[in-house]
Amino acid sequence: MRKNKSGSPKHRAARKRSRAASTEKPQATKKSSTGAGKNRAEGIRLFALAGRPSKQDFVKVYGPNGPKMTWEQRAAAGVPAEKFQAALASGIRQAK
Repeated sequence: MRKNKSGSPKHRAARKRSRAASTEKPQATKKSSTGAGKNRAEGIRLFALAGRPSKQDFVKVYGPNGPKMTWEQRAAAGVPAEKFQAALASGIRQAK
């Protein structure tokens, strides 16, 4: 009768888990160094600052082109991200 060198299936699974756990390194959040990544991060920051509005909210404040506009274009239209919720509450609608 041949003896199994690796032991019982439970021990084998435990050994595999411990090896896999020790080889994985914790991933640190990387900040993007590309121009596109920085612009995307800034857009997400402004979106959160504006209260994560829906497409309907953009249409109510900026008109039909509101969802397609960049935050720079929206600020030039008169309502920056910081004032978006106030504009939405007051019912201001920009004509463009």
